[in-house]
Amino acid sequence: MTLLKLFWSFFQIGMFSFGGGMAAIPLIQNQIVNLHHWLTLTEFTDLITIAEMTPGPIAINSATFVGIRIAGIPGAVVATIGCVLPSCIIVSILAWIYFKFKELTAIQGILSGLRPAIVSLIASAGLSVFMLAVWGEGGFSTNPQSINLVSVLLFAVALFVLRKWKLNPIYVMLGSGIIGGAIYLMV
Repeated sequence: MTLLKLFWSFFQIGMFSFGGGMAAIPLIQNQIVNLHHWLTLTEFTDLITIAEMTPGPIAINSATFVGIRIAGIPGAVVATIGCVLPSCIIVSILAWIYFKFKELTAIQGILSGLRPAIVSLIASAGLSVFMLAVWGEGGFSTNPQSINLVSVLLFAVALFVLRKWKLNPIYVMLGSGIIGGAIYLMV
């Protein structure tokens, strides 16, 4: 039954996560934290961090990680297949439709209509991770003492470095991780 739940949960994530990995984060969070309680919010944030740092799409990395955590190797295989299968089916159907009807304005309209929804999903995921980093699991608070100043400072510096010098985001992530780890080890 657990394997079936893993498959179905990640099948839904794979089916409805349009717009890439960042757009899938709210869907993954809903399934594994809110609905099934397989991970806590803190564990979920760690999962997203690890999934971002490892090669491959976030949803597939998340499926593999959660699958192993819940049901071992069979869970990882089932969750990963559940995540990938909808994409294979949808892409095959859409490729056939697109090449057959690509000149229709309705197809162009559908693609244009999906763009704002994808941007909002990405913004929602970013806001959730930002709020967790700044205020913790308790969420937004007007109490200034609840703010994690190290996270705010690292965010501001990373954003400044990315915008000002256009550094490779991987280097900025590595630097933030090293600096953050050093600060937390000293405190």
